[in-house]
Amino acid sequence: MKALRVGNVTIGGKRPVFILGPCVIESEKFVRRMAGKIAEICAAEDVGLIFKASYDKANRTSVRSFRGIGAREGCEILAAIGRDLKISVTTDVHSPAEAELAGKNIDMLQIPAFLCRQTDLLRAAAETGRAINVKKGQFLAPWDVKNIAEKLSEFGNDQFCFTERGTTFGYNNLVADMRSLYWMREAGYRVIFDATHSVQRPGGAGDKTAGDGALAPVLARAAMAAGCDGIFMEVHENPARALSDAANQLPLKNLPTTLRMLKAIHAAVS
Repeated sequence: MKALRVGNVTIGGKRPVFILGPCVIESEKFVRRMAGKIAEICAAEDVGLIFKASYDKANRTSVRSFRGIGAREGCEILAAIGRDLKISVTTDVHSPAEAELAGKNIDMLQIPAFLCRQTDLLRAAAETGRAINVKKGQFLAPWDVKNIAEKLSEFGNDQFCFTERGTTFGYNNLVADMRSLYWMREAGYRVIFDATHSVQRPGGAGDKTAGDGALAPVLARAAMAAGCDGIFMEVHENPARALSDAANQLPLKNLPTTLRMLKAIHAAVS
C-alpha cells in the first residue's frame, strides 16, 4: 500500500493520523476556536492532525435541522484556518460544483457515505488532484470499495483512502464490523475508522439522529487494535449543545486521554 500525503501529514506512515473536528461549522468564531484547541492538543500529544468540519449537512433527518453556512464561505474559512494554524483541512462535498470549489483550497475532499458511488462526484473530486477520503456507504460490503477505487483511478487520481463508518443494521442502528478494516487493507487500500458516526442511531430520535457517543472511544480502540491507518472522530467543546450530531461527538475535554490511549494501542500492534 502506498502512503497518502495530505498537506503536512501522511496516511499510512509509521504514525496514525487523526481526522478531528466538529460536525458542522456552527459559526466562524466557533470553528476557529475548535480548530485552535484541537491543534494545540494534537501538537502536545505529537499526533498527525487533519482538521474536519462540514459547511453543509446535506442529509439532515429533518427539514428544520441546522445545515451550515454554505460551500463558498465554509471553504474560505477552512482554508484560512489551514493557513493560519499550518494544519491540513478536510470537508465533505456533495456535488461536482462543490468538489471543484473545495478543490481550490482544501487539502482533502471527503465523499459522503450516501454519495460514495456517484460517478460524476467522484470524477469531479478526482480531477481536482486533491487527496480524497471516501466514506464507505452503510449499504456496501467492504470488498465493494474496489469498484469505487477503480473509478477514481480511471479518472486519474490514485491519492485516496476509505473510511469505515458502520453498516446499516436496520431499525435505526448501525454495526461496526472490525473485519471490514482488515479486508479493505488486505485489498491494498488505506483505511480510516470513523468512531463517532459508527455509533449513530440514524433517525433514532424521530426527527434527528440519536447515538451512543460513550461507545465511540471504545470502537476507536478496537479499530486501532484491529489495524487501521487512522481514526476519524467528531469533537465538540459541548456536545449536548451541538447543532448537529449532538449524541455522538467526543467532548473536547476527553480528547487528550483518548489520543494517548489510541497512540499506545497503535504502538503495541504495529
